[in-house]
Amino acid sequence: MSATTAWEGRFLTVKLDGTWEYVSRARGIQAAVIVAIDDGHVILVEQFRVPLGKRCLELPAGLVGDETSGEAVEIAAARELEEETGYRADRIEPIGFFHSSPGMVSEGFTLVRAHGLTRVGPGGGDDGEDITVHRVALSTLPDFVAAKRAEGVAMDVKLLLLLGQSLLA
Repeated sequence: MSATTAWEGRFLTVKLDGTWEYVSRARGIQAAVIVAIDDGHVILVEQFRVPLGKRCLELPAGLVGDETSGEAVEIAAARELEEETGYRADRIEPIGFFHSSPGMVSEGFTLVRAHGLTRVGPGGGDDGEDITVHRVALSTLPDFVAAKRAEGVAMDVKLLLLLGQSLLA
């Protein structure tokens, strides 16, 4: 079957394909998710997410091509990392393309690794964003996540990348 558009907004499109209903990004927009590890510490962000109705702990991430068509993933990831966290990377290395919820969303994201981090600002995002930056020792990450959960903070599934071994032990 061929998908038809049920609704389209500025960033999202709801599609119907036979009995399937799913969401995709509008206008060819993609996403980049950034693994930024500096001296044994990972840089995480915490922000309010409207669909969840609460704050969520996440890897830094951002849209690719939402402002400039044809934007390179590495350029967008570097921009978003600095904007959200206040860290600048010497180099952005693409790791691969992944899908986080393929039964409901056609969107995927490019996972990148940020190398050579330098703190150049406070982070916190742009106007309208209220991002808290966390620099967490990898050795204490499971305890940090547990404490955030106890506070009622939601956890982004992409944190499993960093928590995998501790969850399976």
